[in-house]
This record gives sequence, structure tokens and C-alpha cells, in this order.
Amino acid sequence: MVAVHGVGKQTLGEDSLLKDWYPALCDGIRRAGGAPPAREAVAMGFYGDLFRPSGATLAVGDPRYTAEDVEEGFEEDLLLAWWRAAAAVDERVVAPGADTLARTPRSVQAALRALGNCGFFADLALRALVFDLKQVSRYLTDDALRQAAIDRVTARIGPDTRVVVGHSLGSVVAYQALCALPGHRVRALVTLGSPLGVSMICRRMRPEPGDWPGGGALVWTNVVDHGDVVALEKDLRPRYGPRVRPVVVANGSHAHDACPYLTAEPTGAAVAEGLDAGG
Repeated sequence: MVAVHGVGKQTLGEDSLLKDWYPALCDGIRRAGGAPPAREAVAMGFYGDLFRPSGATLAVGDPRYTAEDVEEGFEEDLLLAWWRAAAAVDERVVAPGADTLARTPRSVQAALRALGNCGFFADLALRALVFDLKQVSRYLTDDALRQAAIDRVTARIGPDTRVVVGHSLGSVVAYQALCALPGHRVRALVTLGSPLGVSMICRRMRPEPGDWPGGGALVWTNVVDHGDVVALEKDLRPRYGPRVRPVVVANGSHAHDACPYLTAEPTGAAVAEGLDAGG
């Protein structure tokens, strides 16, 4: 099987990610009554380093972004959408008013300040939140970077791959990778905390999504927590059709984190089903 990570992993790598993903994945499969795969049967489709800035003397690390670096258009729109979604699920977040929804620098400052009070984003520094926002934007607008990320994942998918699991932005990469591999033999696509139903994201995907990412034997399970702000549209069926299996789980205070998604019994069941599928 192939796993595909989400945003904010630019300083990690395949092995460091699988150190957390593999045991969580095994726990979910066991909760579902299945037999976990061997460690060597799980590969990470890693693309995070494509977003890692080049090192420089005394200046290694993520750019020191501020509110002024959030660009007009898509980045502002997505930030405000996260704010509205966070206010709907977290009483600590003051809902945006009509005055702050105008596309102004003040609205960006207000959104970042409000999201700083949200449990969902509580562990992210402001510059990391803006960096994650820009990763989504760059993936959608930088053709070369997007293709490089997709190529990283397609290179991991072989004739014996039966399951692909994508988390967050990784679910977008996984979906596009499968669409780019006609005739693949993957039997289960499992998307976790996916933004694949968000209109402002879909409009910018190239090619624009909507196709089924495999043959008739592929089963697509979309797992989401109601409190997951990134997965703004919880149900993917309106865009991708009634064959998508929608599943809701409860991840607690870490609604969008990969590990709670992976340890959930429905995720384990979907993965185990795909691993057991023949053909």
C-alpha cells in the first residue's frame, strides 16, 4: 500500500513519517479485526521536500511569513473559509462579521487572530499557518511542482499496490496520481480529512476533478471528522458520485491530524478490505 501525507511535512521524510503512520495504521486495522501488513509492504509517497526552502547561511527553515504575505484571491478566500468553519465548531472562535469578510488586510489579520484561538490550529505558529496556506496555493497554481508531487506518488504505485491512503492535501495528490495511471490495480482509495469537495480548490485543480479514479473494482472511502476545518465539504458524493463511501469519525481535539484518522476503526476496515481484495 501507498500512503500520501498532507501539508506541513517539508522538514520530514519517508521514514520519519512512517514512524508515526505505520503503527497508527496497524492499530486501525486491528480495531477492524484485520491483519496489519508488514512494514515493508507500506510505502510513503513523499513530496514535502518540494516545498522546503533552499538552505542559506544563518537562514535555514520556513520563511518567516506574516499576515501581509497572505495573497489576495485564493489564499484570502481559503483563510476566511477556514475561519467560518472554525467558528461553526469551536465556541472559542468569534465568527466573522460582515465588516471582516471584506477582502482587506484587516480581514486577514482578524482571521489569523481568530484562528489562533481555535483548538484546531492552536499548535501552529502564525508563520506555519500561512506557510500551510501557501502550500495548498502553490500545489494548485505551480504546474511543475504539482506534476513533481504527482510523479512522486505514481512512482510508488506498482502492479502489486492494492491500497492508497491520502491525508489532507495528500488526498488531492493521491486522487490525481490514480487518475494519471489508467489501468492501475489499486482496489481501495481511502481519503482522510480531504479538501477534494471544496469548490475553490476543485476549480483550480488541473485537470478539474470529477472522474472516478480507477476501474469498476475500486472502492473509495472518504473519512472525515465533523470538526475538521480543512475538509470544508464533508460529503464528496455530489462531485464524485454516489459510489464514494462517506464515513464520519470522532478524532477529538486533533480533528485533522493523520494519526487519529488512521487509528479509527472505519479507516482500518477500508484499508483491510482493499488489502484483501484480489485481482
